[in-house]
Amino acid sequence: MNVRIKKLLPVLEWLPAYERANLRWDLVAGITLAFFVIPESMAYASLAGLPPQTGIYCYLFGGLLYLIFGSSRQLAIGPTSAISIIIGTSIGLISAGDPARAVTVASAIALTMALLFFIAYIIRLSSLVNLISDTILVGFKAGAALVIISTQLPKLFGIEKSGSTFSERIWHLVTHIGETNPAVLFFGIIALFLLIAGNHFFHGKPVSLVIVVLSILIVTFTGIKDLGIRVVGDIPSGFPALKIPITDINEMSDVFFLALACFFLSYVESISAARTLARKNGYEVDPRQELLALGFANFASSIASGYAVAGGLSQSTVNDRSGAKTLLSLLIASAVLCISLLFLTGLLKNMPEVILAVIVLDAVSGLIKIKDLKHLYRVNRIEFWVSALTIAAVVLVGVLQGIVIAAMTIP
Repeated sequence: MNVRIKKLLPVLEWLPAYERANLRWDLVAGITLAFFVIPESMAYASLAGLPPQTGIYCYLFGGLLYLIFGSSRQLAIGPTSAISIIIGTSIGLISAGDPARAVTVASAIALTMALLFFIAYIIRLSSLVNLISDTILVGFKAGAALVIISTQLPKLFGIEKSGSTFSERIWHLVTHIGETNPAVLFFGIIALFLLIAGNHFFHGKPVSLVIVVLSILIVTFTGIKDLGIRVVGDIPSGFPALKIPITDINEMSDVFFLALACFFLSYVESISAARTLARKNGYEVDPRQELLALGFANFASSIASGYAVAGGLSQSTVNDRSGAKTLLSLLIASAVLCISLLFLTGLLKNMPEVILAVIVLDAVSGLIKIKDLKHLYRVNRIEFWVSALTIAAVVLVGVLQGIVIAAMTIP
């Protein structure tokens, strides 16, 4: 077969040479990954201001296309916390609070991202990963984590959320702390404690799924919902209709700039995770091929009512530690997600909203690297202050502005 075609479609190279001995590992990894991402994807979709099932669509369809074009063997494709907060901080204003419109706009952002990835592949723009240093990324992720936390704390306390900026949300929380729902707070704190302890003792296992199942059982068979604990509600079963998302011409400017920000962050996150896993497992990834693979992954997500996707480090690490040898694990994960959408959505309607907040809080806490900041302060004060400036920009000015600073600042 033509070498150029194999380079364009890596699946044609590794699949015919697939070793049967790897099937057991990929099967276990795929099932574990699916169980891990079901609650995580729903939580991220909620963070992005979208229906919970939207996150599952991202993993289901994005992963299938990445399997064909990706050069990594363990990278798992889906929504990430940083991308979700970018979408979440803007989607409400663009869609004017219309949930259906929000999904269309979010899908249009993913479609625009796909076009940007294809253009970047054609003009060989894989060097753009060098525009942002690890120092900037440490600051950006920490700032984004603080913004995310400010959006989830009201849910943990059972308080109505308010405010469009970090400072407004924190001030609203402080001034309305007396309205805390004790049942919601107690339920959330217990779940958070169990999640943190479970992840510590059973690292890489779908602990969050166990927490979700337990919470659903408690809500279903007790009267705790009467204490003010809100639940997710009905989730549509089956698959979304595949369609090209079309937005209003007045929204195109907002969609483009959001897509540009998500495109940049998606590539940086994905290539960083892919390189980390490649070094660990003794192979190399192709930075240019990853542009093409992420383009198709975002295209698939966009036409399936999903939103922007990337190769997240947390889900990819779960995939790797569960034994994934090839991207066949993504096909198996998608198969499990298909079964879940067909037969299990009815079981998820009693999932407490506070549990989604707890999953997000636990996930984003890992983005704040205190040790890395201390290390920067000791060895290079200039880089430390650049990182600190990025944190301040993201928190005080906005996530998109923080990305601009991340892209333009040279440490």
